[in-house]
Amino acid sequence: MRALIAILVLVFACNFKCFSQEKKEKLRWQEDRPLRWEDFKAEPDESTSYSANTNSGIAYSWDYSTASGKPVLNHEVTSNFYPNLSWVKDIKEKEYLLAHEQLHFDITELHARKLRKALAEYEIGRNIRLDLKRIYNNIETERTSMQKLFDKETGHSENREAEMRWRKYISGELEKLKEFSS
Repeated sequence: MRALIAILVLVFACNFKCFSQEKKEKLRWQEDRPLRWEDFKAEPDESTSYSANTNSGIAYSWDYSTASGKPVLNHEVTSNFYPNLSWVKDIKEKEYLLAHEQLHFDITELHARKLRKALAEYEIGRNIRLDLKRIYNNIETERTSMQKLFDKETGHSENREAEMRWRKYISGELEKLKEFSS
């Protein structure tokens, strides 16, 4: 009897915690709605020399149906910015830095488009769950590598010449995948 009561208390506590958790605030990438400094709501990390931090990522969901007689994959992919995990310090050149932070979000959108394209081209096989996980993991690895390379080459926005090259490059890549925009 004690074991049953202990299990019920544990189940109740877990359910209460799940329902009481605050939903993570996020902004979806939109071409006509760039980031604003007001979107950066986290407390700055004073232990780092960086002036700002953009926290963004890709989310996706999928299902498939065979109701039509052949398998059909349905999917949704979003590129999200997380305000409560993104921060900015008091800095001088805010517009220039904001453009740098926007480019981080744009890189995330670029990879969301790559994922949408890969999912649109995917032919459903026997291992759909594993296949889709592999596709997502490959694109996510590419995304995080590109984010690091962007910061390395631009010196976290200090190298303006490299920054301008990246802006042009990402703009062109987004344009190439425009049909896969959200």
